[in-house]
Amino acid sequence: MGKGLEMVKKWEIWKGLETGRGGTWEPQTLRGLGNLLQLPGAPLLQALLRTHSGQALGSSGLKVTFLSLQLKDQYGPVFTVRLGPTPVVVLCGAQAVREAPVNQADAFGGRADLAISEKTNRGYGIAFSQGERWRTLRRFALTTLRDLGLGRRSLEERIQEEVGCLERELERTCGESLGGEGAWCTHVCVSYRVVARGGGTPLDPTFPIRRSTANIICSVVFGRRLHYQDEDFKAFLGLLAEHLKQMDTCWVQAYGLFPALLRHLPGPHNRLFEVFEKQKEFVARVVKEHQVSLDPAQPRDFIDAFLIRMQQEQGDPHTEFNQENLLSSALDIFFAGMETTSTTLRYGLLILLKFPQVTELIQQEIDQVVGPERRPCLRDRPRMPYTEAALHEIQRLADIMPLGVPRAVTRDTEFHGYHIPKGTTVFPLLHSVLHDPDQFQDPSCFQPQRFLDAGGAFRRSPAFLPFSAGRRACPGEALARAELFLYLTWLLQRFSPTSPLPPSALPAAPGQWLREAATPFPAHPAAATALQTQGHLPP
Repeated sequence: MGKGLEMVKKWEIWKGLETGRGGTWEPQTLRGLGNLLQLPGAPLLQALLRTHSGQALGSSGLKVTFLSLQLKDQYGPVFTVRLGPTPVVVLCGAQAVREAPVNQADAFGGRADLAISEKTNRGYGIAFSQGERWRTLRRFALTTLRDLGLGRRSLEERIQEEVGCLERELERTCGESLGGEGAWCTHVCVSYRVVARGGGTPLDPTFPIRRSTANIICSVVFGRRLHYQDEDFKAFLGLLAEHLKQMDTCWVQAYGLFPALLRHLPGPHNRLFEVFEKQKEFVARVVKEHQVSLDPAQPRDFIDAFLIRMQQEQGDPHTEFNQENLLSSALDIFFAGMETTSTTLRYGLLILLKFPQVTELIQQEIDQVVGPERRPCLRDRPRMPYTEAALHEIQRLADIMPLGVPRAVTRDTEFHGYHIPKGTTVFPLLHSVLHDPDQFQDPSCFQPQRFLDAGGAFRRSPAFLPFSAGRRACPGEALARAELFLYLTWLLQRFSPTSPLPPSALPAAPGQWLREAATPFPAHPAAATALQTQGHLPP
């Protein structure tokens, strides 16, 4: 009897092993678990699930992309993996990742049905909505943000004002501990750099930078900036950090795979949902304040504009302008506009610690173009090709969204000769584009000169897609690019990253994938030529 049961179990396992038929190629899977047992270790599973939150993944995310690139060599640029019972189509390489959302925008324009977002956002807001709701809210958000200045000169004015506040805060708190939003952030030590580039008192800019970038979004969504030491402000940022921290836990990751089981059970995974509700409560209090002082003739911010639209369509039973969409949309803008920028700046400082030669070249370009007195501005950008190249290389190598935000096909789709059924989840593997050896020679090296042409001018690359592509690309790309340039150039105008350890002894940052470049800087002769022409380097 025992042997008979054992044979039945073996037969069921054997029957559960299946290969892709009629769709994309896929590795063998085990029924119920999919490819989970083939992922080499827990970090891979964690990386897959963390991507659902839009969080930066670091080296763990690169491990899963390493597996995906191995599968690409075996199955091609389009293949399927199964996360538990759920099939996921993975797109690898610059051609596939660009072609799907751009050439077949309608088909690949859906958002994947993720168990965690279904529990938190419940289909409301911009980031995780579908169909006409998504189109309506995205169109409204883009129009409103443009009307509020995120497409005109006032965009730069908002950032410059906040940079000035950050400067005063760093001067005030020089040498103090600035923590408070959670221990998950990586600390970077910088020393104050005077005009003569002398020594200074070390300070940690991590939390002030995070609060500063958050305040730019506050001015757009709430209509005002908040003081860095405001307790409500710090509490709200703490909730955002706690949200990302909870996405890292194994319980929440397990919920993402097996929601039918865990949604009925108590456990640590429920902490994430409690944190999300507290975030909504914070925004709801701000909305209530706006309702009291609302002037329909003079909208002050995103919340005012949304409330006015709610009043205009209050008689329409099918309107998408309601309280739930307002709260979720406001939080979506915060996540998209704050976390990605502050994380990239933090990674940029870590990378520059490792490569001081690049820091020196950027600072020389700043001194030549901007000088020591005024702050850098966006009109300086065309005259600073090396700085622009270094920023692009920081974004490429930091690769904070290696798997991209999961999408879904909105109808039965043919792609690269494969049939993809309606509703299938799709991972556009951004890492495979940013680290494509056909697009970037020796992609694991940090080489800003790859974005310079033979004459030292900045050169764009069609494979540079940190903001994704197509209709689901990040709507805040213009804001993010402006912030990254203005913040980093100001920081390097006034400060220099420093560490008690020599660069050779520093750990690879921001992940184990970062290594020393094969040649010393500037490896590209045009970089040295251009800097000599501008007076940055001796001939």
